[in-house]
Amino acid sequence: MPKASVIVGSKSDEEIGSKVKETLSEYGVEADFQVISAHRDPEKLDAYIKGTDSEVFIAVAGLAAALPGVIASKTTKPVIGVPREVRLGGLDALLSIVQMPPGVPVATVGVDNWKNAALLAVEILALKYPGLKERLEAARRSRL
Repeated sequence: MPKASVIVGSKSDEEIGSKVKETLSEYGVEADFQVISAHRDPEKLDAYIKGTDSEVFIAVAGLAAALPGVIASKTTKPVIGVPREVRLGGLDALLSIVQMPPGVPVATVGVDNWKNAALLAVEILALKYPGLKERLEAARRSRL
């Protein structure tokens, strides 16, 4: 049963999504990986969000970068947005994700910063799963 969902908006984002999933796996977090466009297949995205038992979502998106916000509008579970550098140095995607309206929060990491997205998801899940907190602390100690 997945605890996290990694959703990318297009095939071009799969590499970053795979890295997120791999990092989650390193911490023992089960993750489901999906390619679903908020623009091209909104019904599929809606059905996936409603049907998953994941506890946190990580959405990778570039250009209009609507995916994280659309997901956040359909759930009360935490959503982490990863803006992609596609054009304008990723600033367009970053601003799209970070400028969510009140009541529809999306945690946003830096442009293409998939690693921080994965770690933030692990930190969120560690609030419920103490073993994750221990793994995070051990990993930080080993980097010092």
